[in-house]
Amino acid sequence: MKLVFILGNTSVGKMTVGQELMKITELRLFHNHMTIEPVLEIFGCYDSKTVFEMRELILKNFAASENYGMIFTYMMDFDMPSEWEYLDHIKSIFEPYGTQFYYVELIAPQNVRLQRNASENRLKNKASKRDLEFSNRLLSEADNKHRCVSYEGEITFKNYLRIDNTDKAPDVVARIIKDTFNL
Repeated sequence: MKLVFILGNTSVGKMTVGQELMKITELRLFHNHMTIEPVLEIFGCYDSKTVFEMRELILKNFAASENYGMIFTYMMDFDMPSEWEYLDHIKSIFEPYGTQFYYVELIAPQNVRLQRNASENRLKNKASKRDLEFSNRLLSEADNKHRCVSYEGEITFKNYLRIDNTDKAPDVVARIIKDTFNL
């Protein structure tokens, strides 16, 4: 089993790159809004407990499956120890199955991410982002509140790749990931 974490800031392209990577590998994509959107629809608001429990169930059952591997997207605040602990927790779910772990961090400046925030693919897959004024405000607030870009040399994972995808198409980024890690 292989688990590829795609980390990065809001609207950096985690899901879109993951979709492209899924097309050229046998990996399956599990992006964060696959649990967020149904909870928002059913509860009428974000319920973190339910989102977490849904993710846990999916991750545990997938880890025990015969699938080749998963792409898991995550917006991570590198300043928060709990975020690092959550990555370790996800790893602990997969470790009993001999999983190989890979980490990709995508980075792009805010002006690029604001453009991507309104992309057709994003709005199609993430209903909660369709109120662009609200979504853009959340993006800007998150940039002020969280540090979702690592410092150079901060991430020391064995299989780690940092990609500035400002001027790279998602399929190109996916090919870089596939080729770098022989997926």
